[in-house]
Amino acid sequence: MQIKLLVEGGAMQPGPALSQKLGPAGINLGNVISKVNDATKDFKGLKVPVELEVDMNTKDFEIKIFSPPTSELLKKELKLEKGSSLQGKVKIANASIEQIISVAKQKMSNLLAKNLKAAVKSVIGTCTSLGILVENKLPLEAGKDVDEGKFDKEIQAESTETPAEKKEELDKYFKEVKDKQEKQIQQEEEAAKSAEAAAAPAEGEAKPGEVAPAGEEPTAPVEEKK
Repeated sequence: MQIKLLVEGGAMQPGPALSQKLGPAGINLGNVISKVNDATKDFKGLKVPVELEVDMNTKDFEIKIFSPPTSELLKKELKLEKGSSLQGKVKIANASIEQIISVAKQKMSNLLAKNLKAAVKSVIGTCTSLGILVENKLPLEAGKDVDEGKFDKEIQAESTETPAEKKEELDKYFKEVKDKQEKQIQQEEEAAKSAEAAAAPAEGEAKPGEVAPAGEEPTAPVEEKK
């Protein structure tokens, strides 16, 4: 029997769904949870796909761990809570090639990539949907740099540690990007408010399709009889 699960790394908890599947089979639930948590402890805070292969006769089970989605690994690597909701306009991080290599190595066994370089390109592709720059560039441009061999040295060395000086330069560049983004968003919001204000009828004016109320005619003075 095969059971597919999605658990939090190192923190799997007993649940009714799992109990219903394993209980009747006579499988020790506590033993399963303990082994799954041990196998996924390196993925704390991430959702991890897990497969249990259970032998109903011997009551033995085998655990298969699959690495979390690339997007989740990137968010963990870059300390992000979520991806950008406006990928084309708002960038949320600036990854180094070393950080990309780190994620690629974690995903290598689950990617249809023939080598680490291909895995790196695959991870860079995921950066597009999250709004992440790579080495100060859009993912498409960074992918071309990988093809042209610009990062062959780091990939061949499987470098996963970003030099401090380089990290400082990437952070400085991204701060400039963020400042420009915030200024642009502010300008767009102000323009939208101005347009809205211009479109709204002034006080006392008739709205489109309405007839302005006629003013009251002045009342003629009544002559006093002598």
